Amino acid sequence: MTPGPLCALVALIGGYLLGSVPVAVLVGRTHGFDPREAGDRNPGFWNVMRSLGRRAAVPVFAGDTLKGTLAAGLALAVSGAHTTGTGVVAGGGVVPVYLAVAAAMAGHAWPVFAGFRGGRSVLTFVGGFAVICPPAFLLGVVVLVLAALTARSFAVGARVAVFGLPLLQLFFTPIGQVAATGALMCLIGLRFGQAARSSHTGRAADGT
Repeated sequence: MTPGPLCALVALIGGYLLGSVPVAVLVGRTHGFDPREAGDRNPGFWNVMRSLGRRAAVPVFAGDTLKGTLAAGLALAVSGAHTTGTGVVAGGGVVPVYLAVAAAMAGHAWPVFAGFRGGRSVLTFVGGFAVICPPAFLLGVVVLVLAALTARSFAVGARVAVFGLPLLQLFFTPIGQVAATGALMCLIGLRFGQAARSSHTGRAADGT
């Protein structure tokens, strides 16, 4: 079943608006802090945690993840909730859900509610993936824990788990959906590349 244009439009607009909610900026504001002007200037979980501590970063972690989850859930609802027995998005739900997650990631990266200055969309991607393929997401959590314990670093565990998600998805979905997940992750790569370029430009301007 092919989703109608209205369904796709709802997924795109709803996903983008949800993604545009600047959770890190709102949390930082309660502490008199703007993550876009401090640290690595990324309005996301890691910058808030480094600058304000874990307690302040928890709502950022939850909020940025929920943006992807809610966007995917909205698309799944309006498209008819097509899933397999294990909860994997299937049939007419695939395209709207991927569109919604992509839009939420774009909203996080370029938020209309925060001057189009956003983050790298990692947690928003993860939250959306939890709806796209729940069993692979749960396996990813296991990988995260094991890798973090082995490396004694949550950051290392998180990187291993996130980059491993498409491989884990191979056990549950057709290769086309895995490729679509890879396309979503390309946006993360784009944002990291932009951040690196901005950092280099800033150092050059400072003469460093």
